[in-house]
Amino acid sequence: MSDTPRPTVVKARPIWLQTSLVGFVLIHVLSLALPFVVGVSAKSVALAFALYVIRMWGITAGYHRYFAHRSYKTSRWFQFVLAWVGASSVQKGPLWWAGLHRIHHRWSDTPRDIHSPKQRGFLYSHVGWITAPDHDGTDLALIPDFAKYPELRWIDRFHWVPFAALTALCYAIDGWRGVVWGAGVSTVFGWHGTFFINSLAHVWGSRRYETTDTSRNNPLLALITLGEGWHNNHHHYMNSANQGFFWWEFDISYYTLRALALVGVVRDLRHPPAHVLREKLVGAANAASATLSGARASAELKLIEARTAVGHAVESAELRINEARAAVGTAATEARASLESAASDARAAVGTAVDNVTNAAETRLTEARTAAGHRMAEARDAVESAVESAVDAATPAKN
Repeated sequence: MSDTPRPTVVKARPIWLQTSLVGFVLIHVLSLALPFVVGVSAKSVALAFALYVIRMWGITAGYHRYFAHRSYKTSRWFQFVLAWVGASSVQKGPLWWAGLHRIHHRWSDTPRDIHSPKQRGFLYSHVGWITAPDHDGTDLALIPDFAKYPELRWIDRFHWVPFAALTALCYAIDGWRGVVWGAGVSTVFGWHGTFFINSLAHVWGSRRYETTDTSRNNPLLALITLGEGWHNNHHHYMNSANQGFFWWEFDISYYTLRALALVGVVRDLRHPPAHVLREKLVGAANAASATLSGARASAELKLIEARTAVGHAVESAELRINEARAAVGTAATEARASLESAASDARAAVGTAVDNVTNAAETRLTEARTAAGHRMAEARDAVESAVESAVDAATPAKN
C-alpha cells in the first residue's frame, strides 16, 4: 500500500439524497420521539441493553481488533459472524470501516486523518466522517487481506441486511416497542459510544505514551465501549488484542476473546511485546526522575528560603535577646541604685531615731535624777526637822 491512500468514492448528491446522513438523522429523531408513543417496559430496556452490548462487541472485537488490526485469528465462518454482528450496528460494512480505520492510524491527527478533532473539529470527528459522502465508498485496496473473501464483500455492500434482520427480531420479541428500543434507542447509544473514541478519546483523558497523535486513555470511555477507552495504549501498540495493557485497565472485549480462545473459536491473540511495557516503565522512570528533579529543586529552593527565614528569625531573636538583656541590666542597675538609696535613707532615719531616743532617754534620766535629788533633799530636811522636833520635845521633859 502506498503512502498516499486512494480516495474513497465521492458522491456529489443533494443532502436529502445522501442515504447515510438521512438515515442517521431519521433514526435519531425516531429514537427520541417514539419511546413516548410506544412506552417502556423491563423487556424493552433489557432488549436495548443486550443489543447495545452485543453490537458494541461486534464493533470492538470484530470491526476494530480483528478486521482493522488483525490482532487475533479465527475461522472463516466466525469471521463472517463478526462481520454480521458489526454490520448490525449500522456503521456500514466491515471492509469500509476497517479500511478507513487503517487510514486513521497511518495518518493519525494529520490532515489525512478522516476523523481527527485536531484537524477537522470535534463534531466532524464524532459524527461527520461517517455521514459525509466523501467517505461513502469502500476502497478495497486499503484492506486487500479481507477483500479477497466474497462473503465479506457481499456483507460490505449490503450492510443494511443485518440491521433489517435485527429489526425483525426485535419486532418478534416485543412488537413495535421492541423495534423502537432494540433497533432504535440501542443503535443511537451504540453509535455515540463508538464515536466517542474518535472524538473524546483524543481530547479527554491521560497519556501514558508520547505518541505522535493526541490519543488518550479514559476509564469511562473504556467502560461504555467494552475496553476501547485505553486509546493511548492502542495508538502506542495498535495490533494488540488487549487495549488495557495492565490488570487494572478493564477490557471486556479482550476478556471475551480470551474465553473464546479457551474453547478454540479464536486463536493466536496478540499482546504488547515486553519492550513496549519496558518502554512504558522507562518513560515512567524518566517522568518520575524529571518530577523528582523538579521536586528536589523546589524543595532545595524552599529549604534555602526556610534557612534564610530561620536566619532572619535567629538574628531578630538575638537582637531581641540583647535588647532584653540590656533592658534587664538597666532595670537591675536602677533597682540596685534605688535599693542602695533606700537603704541609705533607712540607715539615716534609724540613726536619727536612735539619736532622738538616746537624747530623750538622757533628758528623762537627768530629769529623774534631778527630781530624785530634790526628793532626797526634802526627805533629809524632813528627817532633820523631825529629829529636831524630837529633840526639842525631849529637852523640857528633862528640865
